[in-house]
Amino acid sequence: MVLRKHELEAKLKDDIELVRSGVLRDENPLDLSQEFGELLEACRRGDLRRTQELISAGVNINGKDRFDYTPLIVASLCGHYELVELLIESGALAERDTFQGERCIYNALNDKIRNLLLKYDYSKSTDPLQPWAAHISALLTRDTPKTSDITLIAASESFELHKFLLSARSPYFQRKLAEAPEIETWKLPQSIPIESFQVVLRYIYLGDIPRELVDTRSGSTDEEVLTGIDKISKQLEIDKLWEAILSGGDRRLARQRHQDEVNRAQEQIQGFFQEKVLGHKMVVDTRKVHEVKWPHDNSIFADCLLRADEGGGEEEEEDENLDKQEESNGIPIGPGTESRKENGTKKVRKSVLYPAHKAMLIRSPYFEAMFSSQFREAQTSEHLHIIKIDCQPEVLELILTFLYTEKSECPLELGLDLLYVSDMLFLDKLKNKAAVAISTLGSGNNNVLIDRTHTHEGDETGEIEVEPINVYDVIHAAWDLRVQRLEEFAARYLAYRLEDYIDEEEFTELIQESASRLKTREETDTIELLDDIRYYLSERFRLRFEDAGLDEMMDENGEISAEAAEVLAAQANDVAAEGKDANGIVEIKNSDPISSKAVIAEALTSPAGVVRTLDGKLVEDEFASDAINYQLLLQKIDRMLDKLKLDA
Repeated sequence: MVLRKHELEAKLKDDIELVRSGVLRDENPLDLSQEFGELLEACRRGDLRRTQELISAGVNINGKDRFDYTPLIVASLCGHYELVELLIESGALAERDTFQGERCIYNALNDKIRNLLLKYDYSKSTDPLQPWAAHISALLTRDTPKTSDITLIAASESFELHKFLLSARSPYFQRKLAEAPEIETWKLPQSIPIESFQVVLRYIYLGDIPRELVDTRSGSTDEEVLTGIDKISKQLEIDKLWEAILSGGDRRLARQRHQDEVNRAQEQIQGFFQEKVLGHKMVVDTRKVHEVKWPHDNSIFADCLLRADEGGGEEEEEDENLDKQEESNGIPIGPGTESRKENGTKKVRKSVLYPAHKAMLIRSPYFEAMFSSQFREAQTSEHLHIIKIDCQPEVLELILTFLYTEKSECPLELGLDLLYVSDMLFLDKLKNKAAVAISTLGSGNNNVLIDRTHTHEGDETGEIEVEPINVYDVIHAAWDLRVQRLEEFAARYLAYRLEDYIDEEEFTELIQESASRLKTREETDTIELLDDIRYYLSERFRLRFEDAGLDEMMDENGEISAEAAEVLAAQANDVAAEGKDANGIVEIKNSDPISSKAVIAEALTSPAGVVRTLDGKLVEDEFASDAINYQLLLQKIDRMLDKLKLDA
């Protein structure tokens, strides 16, 4: 242990010197901005929603304050497991053998968080672009499905490449391909060694630069290869290539510069995506989609068109049939008639077409199988194939943004739609991101997660605003798509607002549906959703009483006992009459711990403050109300189970 400590201290000193000299970048820079301060405060409180909002706004989650605390250290120290998980998934640094990584593990409040940090994998956690960069690199040698559209020909070898990537990564190729987008082959000068081209292309496609630039069987020398690399890099205007070559001997420096290049490539491809893909999307009448004809030799280098219909109405065939019926007798009949009329005016449904590149779409196994099979979309055609995706255009844009750039900022109102489409396209990472968005953006302090409806304060009209998502949809999505995170989220939400749901018929049906998920149900089987709700319900009240120091109100299972609830309610009601002197000062006469603490709790309550329980009874403080409400909710659950004739 002592040796390990000395090794870490020596490594830390070396890293500090490298950072001071400018060779290495400080991975945890000092950040005194107001936004970073808000992020640290959110991590202290365990505020998932605010943390997610600040991460989405671009606040550096790897910064540190003047006391060397990072958000991950603060969340770990304060014991917020879900927040620690969110920070790691978002790219927070916790690498072993680093000062901040070891400090984070050492300061973890409990073993659950410590074990999570010990399972940390740098390549998967702190480098969120690693899968994206690996896909770009694989395109250089991938044969199936065929996605290349230009061939670079040398004397002894040829390279199958992608115009959109060359255009995005090299200003030289951008100009040349803009002048001749139809070009299919490009001859390379024979005066430059083939190894020089190989190194440059590996760099463009985000591959690692080999330490040995020249193979022993090659007829070229190191000097000739390096001279060739110099000429090509200057012509293609990729001036950072030399830095990558020179850093090959230092593992950490090479990794840092590779990360910088990946980030630069992401910005370049994102710029191309915004300008060419989103910038050239077309909005057309759904019935006229098949009239769109895009040539293969287009300036965007797109090789297919993705289609998403607005509103998700009836299928195109129904539209065509409806038009024929209208033409024949002037009377609209058939499916979708109502949706096509607004104030007596015919509503025309729109479709949005996005030019896309198969090379990026095949990040989805769905598209990979489509383009590798005998389906129509994989066959050659005169014009670009139009591929319909069953989702809203806004959701398809989120999908495309992820496939092209790895970015996946999902607004709450599109969370469930994105969840289902990601599942259909087998994009597990994006599916998880959608689940994170729902469970964090839908979260608030004190676990008040999602309100289905609410009335604005001060709104004289009493207008009700419908929230973009509700918990019933969340739990059904969790069951349909097998997302454990959302099952826990929905159960916690229901528990923390159970009084708003327990009397609803839809809630009863939900519990019955949960029970029926076991096809061969036995009498001893429990109801999974109800078990989770009971757990979080107990947690909801347990935390309040622990914070108030009323631990003795709970039994050995951590639940509030009926006896304690009755005693507390009785004491709270008697305090006003017997516990105050003429000046209103509380005098504690009973040595019983429950009654004494009830008196203290009542003393802290304003004399004018009266609390009502769920069954309408008046009590003197909120702690008595909580104890009674807990028992009332449990009783309502039991009555609901009796009504359903379920034993759980």
